[in-house]
Amino acid sequence: MNDHNHSEGSLEEHDHGELGDAEYAEFMELAAEEGFDPDDVEGAIEAAGHGPLPVLAVVGRPNVGKSTLVNRIIGRREAVVEDKPGVTRDRVTYEAEWAGRRFKVVDTGGWEQDVLGIDASVAAQAEYAIEAADAVVFVVDAKVGATDTDEAVVRLLRKAGKPVVLCANKVDGPSGEADAAYLWSLGLGEPYPVSALHGRGTGDMLDAVLEVLPEAPRDTFGGAGIGGPRRIALIGRPNVGKSSLLNKVAGEERVVVNELAGTTRDPVDELIELGGVTWKFVDTAGIRKRVHLQQGADYYASLRTAAAVEKAEVAVVLIDAAESISVQDQRIVTMAVEAGRALVIAYNKWDTLDEERRYYLEREIETELGQVSWAPRVNVSARTGRHMEKLVPAIETALAGWETRVPTGRLNAFLGELVAAHPHPIRGGKQPRILFGTQAGTKPPRFVLFASGFIEAGYRRFIERRLREEFGFEGTPIHISVRVREKRGGKKK
Repeated sequence: MNDHNHSEGSLEEHDHGELGDAEYAEFMELAAEEGFDPDDVEGAIEAAGHGPLPVLAVVGRPNVGKSTLVNRIIGRREAVVEDKPGVTRDRVTYEAEWAGRRFKVVDTGGWEQDVLGIDASVAAQAEYAIEAADAVVFVVDAKVGATDTDEAVVRLLRKAGKPVVLCANKVDGPSGEADAAYLWSLGLGEPYPVSALHGRGTGDMLDAVLEVLPEAPRDTFGGAGIGGPRRIALIGRPNVGKSSLLNKVAGEERVVVNELAGTTRDPVDELIELGGVTWKFVDTAGIRKRVHLQQGADYYASLRTAAAVEKAEVAVVLIDAAESISVQDQRIVTMAVEAGRALVIAYNKWDTLDEERRYYLEREIETELGQVSWAPRVNVSARTGRHMEKLVPAIETALAGWETRVPTGRLNAFLGELVAAHPHPIRGGKQPRILFGTQAGTKPPRFVLFASGFIEAGYRRFIERRLREEFGFEGTPIHISVRVREKRGGKKK
């Protein structure tokens, strides 16, 4: 029912999030009374009300300028631009906006591995990125022209069937445009001459991207309103037991399990019936590691994890309870939260723990994962099947929280009581107040709060905590944006 309503209201959603017409009209009246500009309020609701964003993958050989182009697209220098193994890459996915449209960018720059072979290296990156993408920017060095590796990527792109925009990079002036024209030979349509370094031509290329990029991801969440299976990504460090868990859940040996970390190379989607419901599990076990390539393998694992999370609605993060919670575990949890997915944390190998390890694990969970204390937790053993029956209820709880929406009237009654009992601290002789708010979207819950002045991060966290206490939201991140009333529009008494 939820999905059906969601699909029916998709035209409205672009205008005013998930607020119905009557609720929206009432809200705009309230905003006008408080002296807010109607256009600003509409913009805030629309920005917060967006559903999952479409994904654009940037692929190509090393040293063609992919990360430089990603930085140009997202408008800040965030992607790593050193093409050498050993550069730490915490993130591969970024949010971008062009001509009022928002989308995600997957950066695949920077890993050339001689032991693996450049073609295999590029292919592995491109495959994972294309897997997650709704459209692809294929970057070619116009000065060098099309190489054998470029031709191999073209074959991958054709096989995937995703829309492609061809970027002829390193065209710094009119003289280089002839080089770009040679790339028609790749058979991918018009090559867009670009200088990612200087910004030349990127606007035209992004206009072309928007033409082929859908408004929302191809995989509309919740089975596109036609009862499709809910999608679960099993993510975690290599060798924490993801494949074993999938086999145990499926009740048969469907995925190769090996003591070697990273046996699984390709994501395996499994339709599995549990409790009378069919779920789609995506097994994302880490890439196979070769000698001296651990850092590169970690990068590939990040890329494939990002791809799986983009396709999923729920991320089940598997953590090896027998080992200390690592930075990599925390990074994977953060990736799921930043992607806005429902979250369940499963502590695997629970049957192997003694009392001392359990005591220290609880302390680690408090200190290292305290920021996701709202995520349902299950203690399981993929090997023995212990507590496996608790996994699906935890997933259902997280999905319910992810889809929860609080009506505007009820939210504002709550905010009024909260602000009266716990006002914002006075700063610089002024006391900013939350005036009113609305929940503009779900999957995950997204709130817009309108205030009389700047609201500090600590007070925003306090509001989030109280929202969870009052309305649940178990298993889901919450996004809160705050709009401050302009002085000129201040309420006159």
